[in-house]
Amino acid sequence: MKIELGESALKWQAIAREYADEYLQPHEVDAELNDGVLPGEITRRNKARAIELGLSAIDVPKSHGGLGLSMEEQVAIWEQLGRVTNALSWCFSEPQSWMFEACSEEQIRNYILPMMRGEKKDCYAITESGPGSDVAGIEATATKEGGDYVLNGEKWYVTSGNLADFFWFQATLPDEDGEALFLVDADTPGIEVIATPKFTHTYAAHHPTYLFNDVRIPASARVGQPGDGMAYTHSWFRHERLMIGARSCGAMARLIEEAFEFANSRTVDGLPLTEKQAIQFMLADSATELYGSRLMTYDTARAVDGGADLKVQHSRCSMTKLFVSEAANRVADRAVQIFGGRGYMRENVAERFFRELRVDRIWEGTSEIQRVIIARCLMKRGLTDM
Repeated sequence: MKIELGESALKWQAIAREYADEYLQPHEVDAELNDGVLPGEITRRNKARAIELGLSAIDVPKSHGGLGLSMEEQVAIWEQLGRVTNALSWCFSEPQSWMFEACSEEQIRNYILPMMRGEKKDCYAITESGPGSDVAGIEATATKEGGDYVLNGEKWYVTSGNLADFFWFQATLPDEDGEALFLVDADTPGIEVIATPKFTHTYAAHHPTYLFNDVRIPASARVGQPGDGMAYTHSWFRHERLMIGARSCGAMARLIEEAFEFANSRTVDGLPLTEKQAIQFMLADSATELYGSRLMTYDTARAVDGGADLKVQHSRCSMTKLFVSEAANRVADRAVQIFGGRGYMRENVAERFFRELRVDRIWEGTSEIQRVIIARCLMKRGLTDM
């Protein structure tokens, strides 16, 4: 199923596929059976190889020593990394281009560039128990006291918090209008892990709940300028929603390939299972949804590369996340059905993806939140300007 890509995107697609196939995929079952954790030497090897290939620098501007790849190239990379289960591709950090717009030179030097070099890892403390996906309802506060800010609030689902060196902390400003984003070192006094829930997937990266209780940080830890509000968090959401689409495309492709290979080798009544029309229909529907998903994901990436209006980018990234994540879940369900009892075993890729892909309809904004965003854009701009 070929989508027309530029020469550079095809090159990066091949690099990422080789990395996924040779360094990550062989360790999926080991990770699954060991709480998502691989031996330290394997994780270090995989991280070192990713950095050597430049995967941690793909969205870093060339002015700061990065590769500054287009969004089409980045989607081509993450589509291939999406073929791997157990979040094994999370072994390296990936600074995003907006961070270099938002952060001061000191913040870039102390936090962002060390991420690119593999020396630091970040996590996002945004979601809360009450507003959930509604970031406009955030209740955590940052109060100015002299030359410092004092942070208070409870943050849920802080992905990779157990592995991170610092937080991106989103808060409201009681003494000012609006909100702001802050960089907070993980070892700052006043930060407490109050829960580490078990989740459906089996990842080494956990999603703890944190209490920030009178956490004092210097004013220099504030990201951006007064009035920026949620702008950079929205940039992060756009990027992540598009990459959920990319990774889901990779997951769908692998599921279809593995389900087809199994069905073609499985004999029922003297014929391969692929000769059964019921199986053919499931494979046909899955291939069709993958085709539509890839077209949408790459078209959105090209719109970003082309400098489309930010509101258009926002709605298209939401459309991509909504459509592709929902489609990927349907493909995973069909794959489990094709594998039968084998598809219910944790050693089977369909079983793992069946669990893992479910959260893509929830995090970075639920499917329902995406529908709200899309509907609002439709009402304000009309169909032709979306």
